[in-house]
Amino acid sequence: FGQKGWPKRSCPTGVFLLDLKKNELKLKPAFFSKESCYLPPLRYPALCALNGKTESEKCQYVIHGGKTPNNELSDKIYVLDMVCKTSKKITFSCTEKELVGDVPEARYGHTINIVHSRGKSMSVIFGGRSYIPLGQRTTEKWNSVVDCMPHVFLVDFEFGCCTSYILPELQDGLSFHVSIARNDTIYILGGHSLENNIRPPNLYRLKIDLPLGSPAVSCTILPGGISVSSALVTQTGDKEFVIVGGYQCDNQKRLVCNTVTLEDNNIKIIERETPDWTPDIKHCKIWFGSDMSNGSILLGIPGDNRQLISDANYFYILRCGGEKEDEEEAAQICSQTSTEDPGDSTPFEDSEEFCFSAEANRFDDDDIDTYNEDDEEDESETGYWITCSANCDIDINTWVPFYSTELTKPAMIYCSSGDGHWVHAQCMDLSEGMLIHLSEANVKYFCNEHVDLARGLQTPKKVLPVKKQPMKPLHRKTSMKIATPLKKSFLR
Repeated sequence: FGQKGWPKRSCPTGVFLLDLKKNELKLKPAFFSKESCYLPPLRYPALCALNGKTESEKCQYVIHGGKTPNNELSDKIYVLDMVCKTSKKITFSCTEKELVGDVPEARYGHTINIVHSRGKSMSVIFGGRSYIPLGQRTTEKWNSVVDCMPHVFLVDFEFGCCTSYILPELQDGLSFHVSIARNDTIYILGGHSLENNIRPPNLYRLKIDLPLGSPAVSCTILPGGISVSSALVTQTGDKEFVIVGGYQCDNQKRLVCNTVTLEDNNIKIIERETPDWTPDIKHCKIWFGSDMSNGSILLGIPGDNRQLISDANYFYILRCGGEKEDEEEAAQICSQTSTEDPGDSTPFEDSEEFCFSAEANRFDDDDIDTYNEDDEEDESETGYWITCSANCDIDINTWVPFYSTELTKPAMIYCSSGDGHWVHAQCMDLSEGMLIHLSEANVKYFCNEHVDLARGLQTPKKVLPVKKQPMKPLHRKTSMKIATPLKKSFLR
């Protein structure tokens, strides 16, 4: 979730289905029902699973905030669930949830968790970063971000109500922290303070009581925290979790793993044996990933790192032993079908994180149409940074995303005139709705310079029928043959 999906991939939402078979990773764009609202490709959103009360009820996923492709922050909250599953196609439904009350401001790098108390459930939003308020912006700091106020937000999805709480124990806003929820308690670990540029070893315990009246929220500062940001968490047992990865400073990854045990409102954090990291994981500056449940984490490194190490891989599976499994960790290579040239682009080359559902289920059919980067055209031929028309002003050094479906490259559309050529949708003054419509419909498109020619081809002028002249009699000795008269269909 949250990956770029435009213009080549038929996945404008950036939501992909992931399939792992025999250590091979395949991607397939997700389909959405017609009733779904538009879900933009969001980066650094808060995401959590909203499980049903019974096993028969389907699992939903809650998405809040994040950065849009236009580098704007979202304050919207979406509920994503699967509505149909067949051997060839999986369809999702996305609904935008309207909130009233103390609605949290637009942010990214925060967390959202589900707590359960007295038979009721609520979502808890905390932390993150947001832009400086409009009244405080200057020319030099127009797009500067600050840590959000350390408020705790309770969200009731049944009634759409949101309430904020100010707790004296929470003095500083935190971003990219770790949150672990169990029953009515949430533990907040680490995080990064933008104002002080530090990663303090924070450890807070939030307890949420949901009686018949107003909820009660309390916070306790606990000792024994760890200094980390952007770490990943996977659950290996009913009360056991493992913290993997993250950063201990801006330029240094945290290669240490920790075991977290929760019991009787207490938390215990101990360092565990370090996995046998591969050289490319050790030397890369950026890594990202997500929990795959069952004690497994999918780790990824940017595509540019492969240029430095010829035998490097893009993805790895880290398996952390649970209560009934071997405690020894192992990093397993997970390859992705790609071109032989290590300089070619990869689906995640411009990403620093991604999220997906709690379970990475395999597809039911082995012949399902999966995404393969080899099917894409070479960017040097399609020409993102060409001068597409006389009025084209797209420059690689000054271009910024214009459509919500763009991320790092301008959206293009193919003109069918002559041998065909690519033009920028922005230079053609296409609205976003029309651009999405043209990408979904099987129709030919003609750019502004060739649209008149296309109209002439589609609506040809009427041709008057040829007036037949009476034929003169021929001399008997003439051997000239009489031409066959043209049919009317050829004259139209």
